[in-house]
Amino acid sequence: MTETALEIRGVTVGYGKTQVLWGVDISVPKNTPVGLFGPNGHGKSTLLRTISGLLKPWQGEILLGGKRIDGAAPRKIVDLGIIHVPQGNMLFPEMTVYENLRLGAFCKRAQPHLKDSLGRVYELFPRLAERRRQLAKTLSGGERQMLAIGVGLMGKPTMLMLDEPTLGLAPKLKDELLEAIEKILRSGVPLVLVEQDIEFLLALTDRLFMINHGKVAMDFASGDQVDRDEIMQMYFGQD
Repeated sequence: MTETALEIRGVTVGYGKTQVLWGVDISVPKNTPVGLFGPNGHGKSTLLRTISGLLKPWQGEILLGGKRIDGAAPRKIVDLGIIHVPQGNMLFPEMTVYENLRLGAFCKRAQPHLKDSLGRVYELFPRLAERRRQLAKTLSGGERQMLAIGVGLMGKPTMLMLDEPTLGLAPKLKDELLEAIEKILRSGVPLVLVEQDIEFLLALTDRLFMINHGKVAMDFASGDQVDRDEIMQMYFGQD
């Protein structure tokens, strides 16, 4: 029986009085990178925000290694090793690349490994090493995305959650990012990846969940024979 790293059971959540997720059930096995896809505005980012403690579930449970974490403070969840790299690379623009990376290791479990983590990030993204003294606001879009992932890695993740890392990137930069994420996976870091590019997801993940109207509409392994027409029909809401 496959051991589960993260378990999401019947999670219902929303903003104010607006419900976004409706009883979501997702199991993330250990050593199995998982992808989430689906139409914009249907709950993928909301699910990541709920896992990382930024939103509290109205109903349901979230378990990490068999222990409940729903209701825990975001800082506590970071201390447990769940690192969420949100959409839109939320960096400190007036700080250098190095200063942003150093802040990524703020939690106690990551601080002793700062030097090693920094070397690993620079090896993974050589461009960041070249630009370590530059202000984050002077970087290109692709470099900012590299830096955002680098900041996440500085936190010594036991699980890394990336929200649409290829958004707005040119094809060449997508290929560079795919190669970097492959290296992260080979190092043993579990991954939950939200992405609109299905081919990008299939190249990196072993199991995919389609989130549609706040529910899991489809669940399949990347090696399954999938009807792409059916996916697109659900994706774009065609009749």
